[in-house]
Amino acid sequence: MTSIRKFGHAAILAAVAFTFVPTSSLAQQAARGRFMLTHDVRWGSAKVPAGEYAFAFDPNSTAPILTLSKLSGPRAGFLVLVPSTARSKGTDPSQLVLASSPDGSYVSSMQLPDFDLTLYFPTPSHPSEKQLAKAAGSAPSGQ
Repeated sequence: MTSIRKFGHAAILAAVAFTFVPTSSLAQQAARGRFMLTHDVRWGSAKVPAGEYAFAFDPNSTAPILTLSKLSGPRAGFLVLVPSTARSKGTDPSQLVLASSPDGSYVSSMQLPDFDLTLYFPTPSHPSEKQLAKAAGSAPSGQ
């Protein structure tokens, strides 16, 4: 009787676990790549120095956070909140879109068409001038 009860509990646990596991057809793959910043920028609330970076963003995560790891010079890491995302157009290039202000450059979006994704970031509310930084391949590049 005890073994039947244990088997029943195991079967129920397995059924519940499979209910909450996303299927691969519905899940988007994590976005990963590299880019180069030629000058310091503000990205969300972080001031990100110039250099080469690796990035990662998991669109299936409950916390919409972009991780940046500096690969050149003194090592540094940044976590940037991603307040909104959208599907990318297949014709969009991989790029960082920068907004200029008297305080410096701000990253306003990161286009990742290879992952069908565009990430949007907050910028100051005062008037700004937009810049585009194009990249070769699937890695965005900054100016």
